[in-house]
Amino acid sequence: MGLIKPTNIGTDIFKAAEFLRNNETVAIPTETVYGLAANALNEEAVAKIFEVKNRPFFDPLIVHIKNVSQISLYARDVPNLALQLAEEFWPGPLTLVLKKQGIVPDLVTSGGDTVALRMPNNEMTLELLNKLDFPLAAPSANPFTYVSPTSAAHVLDQLDGKIPYILDGGNCQVGIESTIVRVLEDTIEILRPGGISEDALRDFLPDVNVVEFQEITSSPISAPGQLEHHYSPFCKLYPAEIYSQLNVSIDAVIYWSKDSKKKSNSTMEAFYLTEDGNFLEGSKNLFALLRRLDKENFNNVLFEWAPNENLGVAINDRLKRASAKRVSIIKD
Repeated sequence: MGLIKPTNIGTDIFKAAEFLRNNETVAIPTETVYGLAANALNEEAVAKIFEVKNRPFFDPLIVHIKNVSQISLYARDVPNLALQLAEEFWPGPLTLVLKKQGIVPDLVTSGGDTVALRMPNNEMTLELLNKLDFPLAAPSANPFTYVSPTSAAHVLDQLDGKIPYILDGGNCQVGIESTIVRVLEDTIEILRPGGISEDALRDFLPDVNVVEFQEITSSPISAPGQLEHHYSPFCKLYPAEIYSQLNVSIDAVIYWSKDSKKKSNSTMEAFYLTEDGNFLEGSKNLFALLRRLDKENFNNVLFEWAPNENLGVAINDRLKRASAKRVSIIKD
C-alpha cells in the first residue's frame, strides 16, 4: 500500500463523503471510539480497511447505518425483538448480529451468514451517513489488537500517511466499543460487553431471556472484539492480585477510582480511571490512559479491576484482553 502523505484532520463532512465515494478509507468519530470507515458494499474499499489495520480477514466488521428502517436492507428474517432493541437503543452503542442479506459482501462478515449492524450516536457521523447512499464498515481506527482511539489525535498517531482524512468530532463520549448482541426470536445473547450494560437490556425487556457474556473459546468468531489478545498497549499490564507472583519491576498502578488510590499504601506512581467510581467516566478514560502509559514509556503496570457491574463488565473485559499478552511488543 502506498503512503498518502500527509493525513489531513478536519471537520469537512463533504470532503469525507467524497473520499468514501471514491472507495478510500476515512476515520470517523462515534460515541464509542473512532472508526476506520469505508463503503461496506464495495469489496475493494473494505479490503483497504484490513490492509490499513493489518487486520486478519477472519475478524468480521460492524456495518454502520443511518436509521432503523435500513436494517431490512442488510439483514433478513429480522426478529421483532431486534427492531424493539433498535428503536430503544439507537442511535447508540448497541450492535445487532442478524442474518445477512446477499448485498453484504462476504469480506465484511468474514464469510459468515450474519452481519453486525449499528447506528452510531454521533451527529457528525450521522450527517455523513445521510450524505451517502451506502452504509459504512468501520472497525476501530487503529492497528489490529492495539488500544482503540478515542480522539482524532490518537488516530493520527498511528495511521498518519495511511489514510487520506480524519473527520474530527472531538473526544468520544463513551470511550469503549459497542455492546454486541446476537438476536434470536426470544433471546438476546451478549457476544461482547460494551456501552450498553446487561442491566439496561434486562430492564428494557424484563420478560426476554438475556444470555450474559461468556468467553469465546472456539472458532469461527461471530463478532468483532472476541479475540483473547485485543486492545493491548505496548506496556505490559498485570492484575493487582498477582503482584506477589511477579518477578518484574512495576512502574505504576492503575486504580479504579481516586478513592481506591487514597486507600493504597503503595509508593508506585499511580493513575485512576475515575474520580468517584462513575462507570461512564471510567470507560471514557480507559483507552486514553493506556495510550498515555505508552507515550510516557511505562513498561510494567499493575491494574485494579472495576466493580463487575454496569459498564464495569465491559471495562474489565477490555482490561482482561489488554493484559492477556504479557510479552514484549516491538514498536515499528
